[in-house]
Amino acid sequence: MDDWRGFAQQMAGLARDLLAQESVNDTLRRITTSATELVTDCDAAGILILRGDKVQSLAPTEQVVIDSDELQGRVGEGPCFDAARSSTGERQFRIFDFTDEARRWPRYVPEARKLNLGSMMGFLLFTEDEDLGALNMYSYRPGAFTDADETAGWLLASHAAVAFSSARTHAQLQEAIGTRHTIGEAMGILMGRHRLTEDQAFATLRRYSQDHNVKLRDVAARVCERGALP
Repeated sequence: MDDWRGFAQQMAGLARDLLAQESVNDTLRRITTSATELVTDCDAAGILILRGDKVQSLAPTEQVVIDSDELQGRVGEGPCFDAARSSTGERQFRIFDFTDEARRWPRYVPEARKLNLGSMMGFLLFTEDEDLGALNMYSYRPGAFTDADETAGWLLASHAAVAFSSARTHAQLQEAIGTRHTIGEAMGILMGRHRLTEDQAFATLRRYSQDHNVKLRDVAARVCERGALP
C-alpha cells in the first residue's frame, strides 16, 4: 500500500457507497467486495459471526471463505473464530504464513493448508455498543499481507462496522414499523367485525398469541389475510 492519498479517496467514496446500500445483505456484500478491491493481494474475503457455537459465513466472495469458516467451527479453533468469539481478546490478527502457525492453532492450520491458503488477516467488527463478528481476508500466497495492508484492513473494518451496524438498525426499525402497521390493521378488522374497543382488540390478539404460542405479529398478519382470527 504505497498510495495512501488514493486509498483515502477510495475510502471516502466507499463510506458514502456503504450508507447508500438498500439492505443489510447489500451492505455486507459491498464490504467484502471492497476488501478484495482495496487491500493488496486479498484474494477472498468474508464476515464470520457466531450464533452460540455455530459459525455463519456472511457475504463470502469465494467458496474458500465458507470452507475456512466451517473448518474453524468444526474444530472449535482458529484466528477469526477467536476474534469473533470474544470482544476482550485481539481486535485483529495476521497469519503471515500458513506453513508456520500450527503451534497456535494445531487443528485448524494443517487443514487450512489443504484449502491452498497462504496467509490471512482478520478484524473484529465492533462499535461502542456491539460486536458484529469478524471481517476476514485471505490470500493464496504466503507472506502476502504487510504491515501497511494490515493498516488498510483495519481502516476498512472500521468503516464496515459502522455501516453494518447502521444497516442492521435501519432494517430493525423498518421491521418494527411494518409490525406496528400490521397489528394496527388487524386490530381495526377485529374492532369492526366484533364491535370491540381498541384495548379489547389488542387484548384479543395478545391472548391468541399467548394461548397458541404464535408471535403477535404473525397472528396480526393472519387476521389481515383472513379477515378474522384463525
